[in-house]
Amino acid sequence: MSTFRLIVLACVVSISVAGANAAEPVLPPSQAYQTPDSWRQPIAPFRIAEHTWYIGTAGLSAVLIKTPQGAVLIDGGMPQAADMLLARMRELGVAPDDLKWILHGHAHGDHAGPIAAIQRATGARVVSNAESAALLARGGSDDLQFSDEILYPPVHADRLVQDGEIVELGGIRLTAHFIPGHTPGSLSWTWDDVRDDKPLRIAYVDSVSAPGYRLLGNPRYPRVVDDYRRTFDVVRALPCDLLLTPHPDASGWAPGTDAPWQAAMTCSAYADTAEKKFDAQLDAERKATR
Repeated sequence: MSTFRLIVLACVVSISVAGANAAEPVLPPSQAYQTPDSWRQPIAPFRIAEHTWYIGTAGLSAVLIKTPQGAVLIDGGMPQAADMLLARMRELGVAPDDLKWILHGHAHGDHAGPIAAIQRATGARVVSNAESAALLARGGSDDLQFSDEILYPPVHADRLVQDGEIVELGGIRLTAHFIPGHTPGSLSWTWDDVRDDKPLRIAYVDSVSAPGYRLLGNPRYPRVVDDYRRTFDVVRALPCDLLLTPHPDASGWAPGTDAPWQAAMTCSAYADTAEKKFDAQLDAERKATR
């Protein structure tokens, strides 16, 4: 083919493409995942009990447990919270190599987001279960409900626990409770502390909501309804003088205020409220599929 014919053909293709562009609207630009400002709003750390501190943001919990043999972190919030959390730990006298364990509730990016960075910075060991470890390793991709909506740096789990297994450090014994539903690997943690010279049973209970989930005939999570039913019963039975949740407002907390736990729920009230919403969502889905 001659050079002239190549030039003519290129011009024809260019004109055709330009014509197509003129006839159809431009595709929308990429959109970043948007979060409420409160999820990214730092607040001053505050003490919950003798060993237990809140170091998260106004809208996402991160809990630090200090012991004579080191510290434990539960959850972290969004990926960009890593430096803030490390700074908060230093403020409370916890050097990077003092952090020994990182625990979590569920493996979504708004809670597990900074775990990989904190793991690298501290050398702490990450505790998970088999279901959540797989999602952590994928950085949140291929989630059963949200697909690839909230991605984060992949995390390697160092220890996989069973339901009821205990993680112990410096006399604090944290018990793992499996509460599948929000994710198949959702975890809750309970431990004993002291406040005002009185024993205090603390429960960090994972999310029990089903935001926009397909509950009926879900091919990727066929027993999701059964899992939620069991989870509500488990949450009600937890040792629970004080309830903490990954989204503090879900259990009546208001971090950053003068009385952050003034309206805190009990574990039973948390389960009851979630189950009522779940039942209403299930009924609406049944009606929509008739």
